[in-house]
Amino acid sequence: MLAMKRCPMTKQRRTFSPEFKQQAACLVLDQGYRYTEASRSVDVGESVSRRGVQQLQLERQGVTPQGKAITPDQQRIEEFEARIERLEREKAILKKATALLMSDGTTQSRARVVH
Repeated sequence: MLAMKRCPMTKQRRTFSPEFKQQAACLVLDQGYRYTEASRSVDVGESVSRRGVQQLQLERQGVTPQGKAITPDQQRIEEFEARIERLEREKAILKKATALLMSDGTTQSRARVVH
């Protein structure tokens, strides 16, 4: 009986840019392609096309996607949300630092009065 050997090379997972996903989804939504036709024309699996179309439909309705955004508007919204989060963290740090510095100043002035 022959033993099967496994190939040491593993198949790499392909990644697609948001622009590519949007163009592929537009084939189905805007140009009337079927999923199978669109998938073949851009060389991706049909499930990839279906997910891309689904995501683009949601984004066009204004729903923020779970994964990476593919429309420019949704990408900007994600960037703004990330910036807001960063600024809120910085603001909280500054508030704590200010409170700490203010409390140190009152302690030192009280110490001078006592001595």
